[in-house]
Parts: sequence; C-alpha cells; structure tokens
Amino acid sequence: MDALAKLLRRASPAERLHLLTTLRELRDTETRKLLDVKKLSGGGYYRVRKGIFRIIFHFESDNVAIDAIRKRKKKTYRDF
Repeated sequence: MDALAKLLRRASPAERLHLLTTLRELRDTETRKLLDVKKLSGGGYYRVRKGIFRIIFHFESDNVAIDAIRKRKKKTYRDF
C-alpha cells in the first residue's frame, strides 16, 4: 500500500482536508508563496508545516515532487 494513502486513511477527516488542501497549494506557484516553506539544510529539500504534519519535497524543474509526509517527531527530518 502506498505510504501516502495509508497516512491519509489514518488521519482524521479534518487533518485529511488540511493535508490535501496544502498539497494543492504546493502545486500552484502563487499560493506556494503564502505557505511557510523552509529549505532544509544539507540538500535541495524543502518542508512545509501543516499542523502536526510535515510535508518534505523538492523541485524537479518547475514541478514539486513530494518525498514524504510525516507526523512531527524528533526523527522527522533525519533522512533528509
């Protein structure tokens, strides 16, 4: 099973709505500017915070490629 589908299935309906809305906003360059996007140290990865979730992504030309969506913990950014 896809990790994203599993995460969305476990999330509450409100959390699911927030995550899907944020993913749509990431795709659009104008609304992306309104999000709290931060570059992670040590590579070309970025993160967006949305509640207890962290969306980790990178850019492929002008497209956003989602690498992970994780709940916030001490080990959230360890692989990036």
